[in-house]
Amino acid sequence: MAKPNYSFAKRQRDLAKEQKKEEKLQKKNAALAETGAEGETVEGQEPADGAPESEQTVAENTADDKPAN
Repeated sequence: MAKPNYSFAKRQRDLAKEQKKEEKLQKKNAALAETGAEGETVEGQEPADGAPESEQTVAENTADDKPAN
């Protein structure tokens, strides 16, 4: 009798899990687009201008703190 290939089975489970996660994310994005929530960002996604929110606030705060020459 052939011995089971556990690596192959694990890889298949991981691929299925990843595919399910992608489908869930697409469904979530479609629901957000449908409701018209364009100003809000989804956790894990970057705002429209490409910079993460945390970097935007840091950049804005440091620009305000510097004295004008």
